[in-house]
Amino acid sequence: MTTMKEIRDIARQHGLRSTRMEKAELIRAIQRAEGNYDCYGTATEEECDQEECLWREDCFRESVAEEIR
Repeated sequence: MTTMKEIRDIARQHGLRSTRMEKAELIRAIQRAEGNYDCYGTATEEECDQEECLWREDCFRESVAEEIR
């Protein structure tokens, strides 16, 4: 699992300000900055065609957690 510090470091590398952003929101901003789909946390049934996504495993965990809530 990626820590918030690691996520904020990646955000800074893309010139993004990470203050007051929650994890999912920040990761989606990074995805957009990289030119990717901003789909973090939206995978259903662990299906995703973004094989090389840095956030893939975290995303699946987030999606499952959302379904439980």
